Amino acid sequence: MQDFTAQRDDHTADEIWLLQHPPVYTLGQAGKPEHLLNPTQIPVINIDRGGQITYHGPGQIVAYLLIDIKRRGYGVRDLVARMELAIIDLLASYNITAQRRDNAPGVYVNQAKIAALGLRIKHGCSYHGLALNVDMDMRPFANINPCGYQGMAVTQLRDLSANIDINAINAQLRDLLIHHLST
Repeated sequence: MQDFTAQRDDHTADEIWLLQHPPVYTLGQAGKPEHLLNPTQIPVINIDRGGQITYHGPGQIVAYLLIDIKRRGYGVRDLVARMELAIIDLLASYNITAQRRDNAPGVYVNQAKIAALGLRIKHGCSYHGLALNVDMDMRPFANINPCGYQGMAVTQLRDLSANIDINAINAQLRDLLIHHLST
């Protein structure tokens, strides 16, 4: 992501990378190590996105948004809102009502976080992105204050809907991100 962003020029096409990570905790630039409550064998990686600590693992879709927001004519808050709306629309297709919160980026269902967001903007271009909990082992979240919030509940799509297919959700998220980033 960093190399791609550093090598971009005015004509470089935007990209969205969708993937799943092996178990890892990531600690953003302003992250406080004390938000890791119980160190485990899961590695902690310091990264250059905003935000605090979060967990990534199999069964979670991570979308890296390599977007020239300056060329698209919108700012960081607008990019965050577009990302959140894509997730909210995805969840609505499963009859799940989700919300975003002021001053706490991400998407929430019944006060529990289902998707985390963390970005880095360099020279008007974004990288990093979002993590949507789909069908994963949620136990590692108990070892952290998710996104720096003590006692924050975390949920996943599997616990809210019986009919999920991570590959279909991956494609649907891609399509919704493209739609919301293009309108």
